Amino acid sequence: MQVAILHHAVSADDSLDQRDVLEQVRAVTAALEVLGHQAVSVACTLDLAALRQRLLDRRPDLVFNLVESLGGSDWLIPVVPGLLDVLGLPYTGSATEAIFLTTQKLLAKQRLRAAGLPTPNWIARTRHAPRDAQAHAEREKYSQPHAEREEYERPHAEREGHWILKTVWEHASFDIEDGSLVSEAGGDWQTRLARRERESGRPYFAEQYIEGREFNLSLLADADGPQVLPAAEIDFSRFPAGKPRIVGYRAKWNADSPEYHATPRRFDFAPADQPLVERLADLSRSAWQCFGLRGYARVDFRVDPKGRPWILEINVNPCLSPDAGYAAALDRAGIPFPQAIARILQDALPIP
Repeated sequence: MQVAILHHAVSADDSLDQRDVLEQVRAVTAALEVLGHQAVSVACTLDLAALRQRLLDRRPDLVFNLVESLGGSDWLIPVVPGLLDVLGLPYTGSATEAIFLTTQKLLAKQRLRAAGLPTPNWIARTRHAPRDAQAHAEREKYSQPHAEREEYERPHAEREGHWILKTVWEHASFDIEDGSLVSEAGGDWQTRLARRERESGRPYFAEQYIEGREFNLSLLADADGPQVLPAAEIDFSRFPAGKPRIVGYRAKWNADSPEYHATPRRFDFAPADQPLVERLADLSRSAWQCFGLRGYARVDFRVDPKGRPWILEINVNPCLSPDAGYAAALDRAGIPFPQAIARILQDALPIP
């Protein structure tokens, strides 16, 4: 079978998280060759017409979709699978709709909450003109002074403790460091979010910070539904006192940083943790079903001091690099990487 490994084009000037896709291409290529498939890598840019023609000329049997950004932003991730849908080319991983819903973090949180799945409270900045006086008066209750047709969507009234400022679209811990954690006091949300938006050119929201433990659970398609791989916990015990227990950009990508070496993952848990681990696995399966995921995915959690899990994000294209968490979970489960790739391919093939 001819498999086109589709990924975003990168250059030497790109960020660490952007360049990591080349490691994934190498790993997937090696696995495909072990499986006896013919692999060819295809880099894509914003020139979709050129990409369309390359795919039409080659007409691969299957596309392994590793596109994690386009034009330097995760905002355009759904564009490429949408093009593949139009061309009628089967591709690995989740469908366009699921990619869109999970990449846009506010839509993902709304869908989780509507499905009865726990996710931290949030505050989002919205803009629209009032339609009538009554609607305007209702919105004024949530407006900041001088907002001028701006409101802050607050699905949940309480705003206690600390909050994390996050981008709406970008993943890979983009722009998340200690300074992203802010307290309730110290300025209105309009100022905070607007300042971040001006600095980065990207929309932001505030998510309630859940003090406690952090887990991620990887999932792999199987004939009877998704298999939940062994749970991994981030070990923050090496962090100095007072340092926020978050996996920021440096911790995730900068191998020279203290944060990178102070956030190892662990898979061993005490018997007392087993009910929690099982609960996390159940929630991961529910999230998979909620968004109609395919192939492989990862669900990130925080667990508060009362032992209550909260879904932070759902990653439908988790990193497949050999040193990343997904490969570590496969290894822990005793699943060889080529076998996992074979299952991802099988889940992408059209039903006869």
